[in-house]
Amino acid sequence: MDRLSLKATERTILGKKVKKLRKAGLIPGHVFGNQIDTEHVSVDGREFLKIFHLAGETGLIDLKIGDEKVKPVLVRGVQYDPVRHDPLNIDFYQVDLKQKVTVPVPLVLKGEQPESVHMGETVVLQTLAEIQVEALPTDLVENIEVDIAPLKNVDDTITVAQLIYDRSLLNVLADPEEIVVKLAPAVTEEMKKLLEEQAAEAAAAVEAAQPEEGVEVKEGEEVTEAGGEGEEPVGELKQEEQTEEGKSKENQQEQKPE
Repeated sequence: MDRLSLKATERTILGKKVKKLRKAGLIPGHVFGNQIDTEHVSVDGREFLKIFHLAGETGLIDLKIGDEKVKPVLVRGVQYDPVRHDPLNIDFYQVDLKQKVTVPVPLVLKGEQPESVHMGETVVLQTLAEIQVEALPTDLVENIEVDIAPLKNVDDTITVAQLIYDRSLLNVLADPEEIVVKLAPAVTEEMKKLLEEQAAEAAAAVEAAQPEEGVEVKEGEEVTEAGGEGEEPVGELKQEEQTEEGKSKENQQEQKPE
């Protein structure tokens, strides 16, 4: 990967005061690394976005601090505003060009999709979007391409072991049998079963909403729990029986001699 260059300025403004830098179009950041002192810097926001678009998290950047210092760094993290999505802070990791680093490398699909995908019968599922790679900073790659041309039939897969990259420079830290991409049915068996269950539930709901055979429901009339026209609900009958029973007890008490 080509070396990119980004200008930076030593930063003395810290804490909440960095808001002034952001208003001026600058992004605060800091440079850290193994056995080095952390250094606070600021970079031009627009220039950083251009470089970061090209470098990502695997591209080596020459961070030029002032007129004298040049540090080889990787972008290890960017904090964004949750609403505006503007970068708020940058973590630059200073690397030793003679020591290997571990970084996530994106996996990018390439190649023509099988005809069954265009027919709507299958879909290409990417189950692994990136992979951890160990390499010297100067040997890092922007991404690893995955050719999907071998996918012909349902359940065909491409695993980590089948990825094509320079194994003399990169050490992939993943299970060789882990699936990167597979060709799957457009509608899986689980999805089919779920759709059938939903259809059965809908049919049962429609059937339950239909009146019973032989029962004619006229406008303004209700079908009682007993199913007969004009009958009182069971609850009202019980309430009336309880009322009559209470009146009978009151009469008995009044007839008792004093």
